Amino acid sequence: MSWRPTYRSSKFRNVYGKVANREHCFEGIPITKNVHDNHFCAVNAKFLAIVTESAGGGSFVVIPVTQFGRIDPHYPKVCGHQGKVLDIKWNPFHDNIIASCSEDSSVRIWEVPDSGLRRNLTESVLELYGHSRRVGLIEWHPTTSGILFSAGYDYKILIWNLEIGEPVKMIDCHTDVILCMSFNTEGSLLATSCKDKKLRVIEPRSGKVLQEANFKNHKVNRVVFLGNMKRLLTTGVSRWNTRQIALWDQEDLSMPIIEEEIDGLSGLLFPFYDADTHMLYLAGKGDGNIRYYEITLEKPYLQYLMEFRSPAPQKGLGVMPKHGLDVGACEVFRFYKLVTLKGLIEPISMIVPRRSETYQEDIYPMTPGTEPALSADEWLSGINRGPVLMSLKEGYNRPNTLVFKAPVKEKKGGVVNGIDLLENVPPRTENELLRMFFRQQEELRRLKDELTQKDIKIRQLELELNNIRNSPNINNNNNSSSSSNGSSI
Repeated sequence: MSWRPTYRSSKFRNVYGKVANREHCFEGIPITKNVHDNHFCAVNAKFLAIVTESAGGGSFVVIPVTQFGRIDPHYPKVCGHQGKVLDIKWNPFHDNIIASCSEDSSVRIWEVPDSGLRRNLTESVLELYGHSRRVGLIEWHPTTSGILFSAGYDYKILIWNLEIGEPVKMIDCHTDVILCMSFNTEGSLLATSCKDKKLRVIEPRSGKVLQEANFKNHKVNRVVFLGNMKRLLTTGVSRWNTRQIALWDQEDLSMPIIEEEIDGLSGLLFPFYDADTHMLYLAGKGDGNIRYYEITLEKPYLQYLMEFRSPAPQKGLGVMPKHGLDVGACEVFRFYKLVTLKGLIEPISMIVPRRSETYQEDIYPMTPGTEPALSADEWLSGINRGPVLMSLKEGYNRPNTLVFKAPVKEKKGGVVNGIDLLENVPPRTENELLRMFFRQQEELRRLKDELTQKDIKIRQLELELNNIRNSPNINNNNNSSSSSNGSSI
């Protein structure tokens, strides 16, 4: 019998990466230099958010995805955190709501206007305090509105119900810093990787650890659920310090199904999985390339497709949701690559080459939309439900009717003499700067005069008090009272 090479036909074997033209990139953004292993970027169909370098506290910018080109150095920022921002995530069911976590041990929820930011945003919709140390990770529940997960350096995961603004559950099964969190499709299982080198599958409502892996040959860094395939994929390093990936059965973590070494570089490997096409993308921190594979349930399980190469190293990558892709160009995935040295955000589209201009149903199946399947109370009561699916055939132009409801809280006032001290727009021209300078000088003079008048008032009151103490009437009263006390004795 003659030997034949194994060849598997795939509709995605010719997928290629296309970098956007320079005029469709975002330039002049002071991307953060923080070494925390996160993407520092979040994207949805309306906005692009990037964590920026700031002198005091933490901040990030929110830019409309269609506002290409060079960004003004004084562009308004979201800057309410007292510590550096470590992670940001958009609400999957509301394009204007974004969550952020910081070194100040808080999680905050922000609402961005439809037109974008016109001035600095410092007042959050919600401030969530529950961690005793800095918060490094946040994740929205994939099918439920108003449920947010946060992981801190106190080794705890808190589940927040944003409808009441309070934590409703604490998962306390980790013995070291949590590196990654990933949900299955319906959000009934949570997979975590931890610095203690263990991979865990957790039932999030009870906090029970269903499966745990401590495989010596594979040190886990990142984990991702592979849709409805009942599989997990992890990236990490081998005992020889080479980068590798491993495929696991979510119901049996005693041994990986398959391990594959990637290369000998040291940068962290970020996995991205597309459940619609069953494609896996691997991007290394500090690398310029993105490898992509196709995942199957049969051997060889992991089919290498191709590699996108670029000379510029990436600090992080944001991913556009499916309803924001260009269906007409057969775009199946889109990255937003952060290039720190150039202050550049570079969109990279993964495209399936097709000659026909009609809608390609085989590469665009029904996909999770922007409507939640459950309310927070339903999910907390134990109900599981898959995501509400939508079709991309007619393009995505359906308005979102979901309204974010947060607990009512008092707003702090920061207006002094007509100047908004909390949300003052930074000056853009020299004239505006001079005008602001003179206004501040006038305000300083007014405050100094007010302080001088109060000092004079204090001195007058002190003199009056001394006069009252030294008055003869008081002395006579004191003497008479003492003599009366003596005669009675």
